[in-house]
Amino acid sequence: MENNYFDSKILEEILNIPSPTGYTKNMLNYLQKELDNMNLEYKISNKGALLATIKGKDSNKSITFSAHIDTLGAIVSQVKSNSRLSINQIGGYMMNSVEGENVIIHTRNGKKYEGTLQTIKPSIHIDGNDAKDLKRDCKNYEIVIDEQVSEPQDVYNLGIEVGNIVSFDTRTRITKSGFIKSRYLDDKASVAAILHVIRYIKLNDIKPKCDINFLFSNYEEVGHGASSFIPDNTVEFIAVDMGCPGENQNSSEYDVCICTKDSNGPYDYELINKLVDTCKENNINYKLDIYPNYGSDATAALKAGMDARFALIGPGIFASHGYERTHISSIIETEKLIISYIKS
Repeated sequence: MENNYFDSKILEEILNIPSPTGYTKNMLNYLQKELDNMNLEYKISNKGALLATIKGKDSNKSITFSAHIDTLGAIVSQVKSNSRLSINQIGGYMMNSVEGENVIIHTRNGKKYEGTLQTIKPSIHIDGNDAKDLKRDCKNYEIVIDEQVSEPQDVYNLGIEVGNIVSFDTRTRITKSGFIKSRYLDDKASVAAILHVIRYIKLNDIKPKCDINFLFSNYEEVGHGASSFIPDNTVEFIAVDMGCPGENQNSSEYDVCICTKDSNGPYDYELINKLVDTCKENNINYKLDIYPNYGSDATAALKAGMDARFALIGPGIFASHGYERTHISSIIETEKLIISYIKS
């Protein structure tokens, strides 16, 4: 695949579809339309995951790749007496990484309202050092709604209430030098990569040796994304998620990252060897690494009782769970590995 094969339009589109865990219906609808356009069969689980399958020459066994469509976000936990909103986090992130960010409040009657996430002491001119020293805990943050509200009833009249989902502005930017900056590259960079892989397989009429499944999970950020809906004939499960470049890490923003161990233990040694050999044989740039503070859909599948070899690969995402960054080349190398592995 040439570098110009990557279509950044798809990635931009899905990055700008709000889909915090528990609020992924719009992303699911997008996937359905894309797969319908590619004439690919799929089915949807009771909890909203999507499984697409490309039939191979041997249907007695299959390889399942997963990527998750859910992202970090928040949920309204209280309508305060000052007409602002307290929140509770969805997923694990540092609160200072979303401080001052624009948000959308998604009401149950389908309306959307803008606001800003601020600390309870947002002004240095008013609070001085108290603003600087305020502990960056979730309890010290609130959403200031961009509507004329002065008391709780005004807020309720808008349809805003406890339990509404809150999404953060992605601030997506793609630079001329090929860098992609955005929230939610975890894991929408991988979702875009898999959509490109499916399109490539269909356009080139590739017939895999065995069935290939693509599972788009929707509860990964809270730990049980791929805990179900995995075909019984799966012999290898490969989670396509993010690599983590950073200080004292071996990962990069330019290569496909292969995780050898995360917080739950080592990934399958032999399967990792096969992935590394595929990279070497096809001139795919890769990095091996370990992530001590990481879990994946492969972990969820294993804990649910899946009996298969398991691995984790993906593009390198810098500043994960913050305002993230990667390079287009890292996504392309990830695509190349998936396609080469399927063809082999």
